[in-house]
Order: sequence, then structure tokens, then C-alpha cells
Amino acid sequence: MEEKKVALITGASKGIGAAIAKRLAKDGFNLVLGCSNKNSLEKDLKEVEKECLVYGVEVLCACFDVSNFSECSKMVELVREKFKTIDVLVNNAGITKDGLLARMTEEDFDKVSLVNFKGVFNMTRLVSAVMLKQKSGRIINISSVVGLKGNAGQFNYCACKAGVIGMTKSAAKELGKRGILVNAIAPGFITTNMTQTINEDLKEKIKENIVLKRFGRPDEIASVASFLAGKDSSYVTGQVIVVDGCLLI
Repeated sequence: MEEKKVALITGASKGIGAAIAKRLAKDGFNLVLGCSNKNSLEKDLKEVEKECLVYGVEVLCACFDVSNFSECSKMVELVREKFKTIDVLVNNAGITKDGLLARMTEEDFDKVSLVNFKGVFNMTRLVSAVMLKQKSGRIINISSVVGLKGNAGQFNYCACKAGVIGMTKSAAKELGKRGILVNAIAPGFITTNMTQTINEDLKEKIKENIVLKRFGRPDEIASVASFLAGKDSSYVTGQVIVVDGCLLI
């Protein structure tokens, strides 16, 4: 019987991360699910774990700060001790601190950058070392369409998501010769806690600019992640797959 592969997903307690976790569990992956605080661990992440376990996979839940290199390093070692390998990394953890540039504080810029940008470096740097030894692996970075087109009031968030695209392409070129595929997904407006804060009038205006006239669902992003994590994407690397209902074009 073939051993189950292992996927590590950051920001897995809600929204897109939770949807990817459940989809990869359905695909037969053992899972390592990360979140940023103990409240999420005890409440939301445990609920995601419960939904994943029905597929007969093993699940390890952990609370760690992706912006802290030392905590990430300890987490990766913990995963290696338990599962011996990491086959898929999904860099999904992210936060927003929106505001117009003229009013944006240094603190808000730094907080978003540490999680959304440095966090991707930390996890990619550490997990790719594991993948290099086994000469195989998939890294999936969750970027955003705003990293491609910009968005007023999100100077920090857009900069980080654009940076993630740059890291994706660079890592793909460096790691591909060792059997590691690196791609990014750029979601548009998806129905999550992050977009629920948008007022209804603005939501309707946004939908008018989306060809499909609706926000996307987390499971629609998870389907793309499933493809990138699976064997059918064996010749796909260095790509940014936009999933936005035709907003960007």
C-alpha cells in the first residue's frame, strides 16, 4: 500500500486554508495544519481537523507564528519527526491592515509584511531544504489578484502579494531541477472572513466588475490547490493561476 503524502498548510483554521485542508484530506494527504493563535487552535482548527479525519488521514494541528523563523524551524522539525517527509507546502497565512497610504502607519506596514511576505520566505526556506533532500515536492503560494493589479487602500497587502509572485517565480527556477514545483494561486474576491468586512454597497460594485457577477468560494480555490498538489500538474511550475471570475482581464 502506497504511503500517504504529507501536506503542510499555514493559515488553515478558516476560509481558503480550511477549504484546502479539507480538499487535500479528501485527496488522501496526511495533514499538518497551522494557525497563529491558541484560540484559533482550540476552536476553528480543531473543527477543521474533525472534518479532515473522516477521510482516514492523520492530522497534526499546531500554533506557530510564520513570521518568526525560529518558530517555523521548530515546527518543520516537529513535522519531520512525526511524518519523516513534507511533500506539499501551502503558504496561505495572511492578514490585512488596510488604509490609505497617507494614513498607513509603519506598524501596519510591518505587521502585514512580516506575515504575508517574510512568512512565505521562512516556510519556503525551511521546507524546501527538506524537499531538496528527497528531490521532490510541491510549494503552493497563495497570492492575490491585487498583487497583479494593485488596489487602493491596500498598499502593504498588495506589495506583499506582488512579492510572493516574485518569490514563486524565483524559487521555481532554483528548485525545479531538483524535482520541486513552485506555483502561486491568485484568488480574486472570495467569500471569507476577510471579505465579509466589505459593506454591501461596495460588494455590489465589485460584482459589477466581475464577469461571473459573484464572489468566489473557498472550495473553488481548493480545487486549484488540489491540482497543483497532485500528479496531474507534473509539468506546471513558476506559474500564477488567477482564479477571479474574470475580474482581472
